[in-house]
Amino acid sequence: MNDNLSTDEFDALTQISKAPKGERPSACIARNTKRLSGLKYVTYGKDGCLAISDKGKQVLFVKSCIDGLRAISSNPLATLHKDVATFLGKKGHIAPRGEAGGFDITQKGRESLADIDSKNG
Repeated sequence: MNDNLSTDEFDALTQISKAPKGERPSACIARNTKRLSGLKYVTYGKDGCLAISDKGKQVLFVKSCIDGLRAISSNPLATLHKDVATFLGKKGHIAPRGEAGGFDITQKGRESLADIDSKNG
């Protein structure tokens, strides 16, 4: 995520990924389309409709993983999307808490969050 997207740009990207085909774009999408298109996060289809690219899907997933890791670090019982929990578990960033439910953040997960925060700060 070296492109340093703003919160507004992430919101636009999320809206584009969830928008029904042919729906009129929101003001948020309209404000951010040029930059997101230039960074190749969205593309225009042959019908002129905006669609999220594979690169856009990837950056949203990475943001979901970072947000999920932050959620688990502050609340072990936080709910994670299944794909995010699977990915973070396979990478060794979180570990299941057993019968109590939820997840614990591992040392690797804490180090990753510290690294992310140091680059963003």
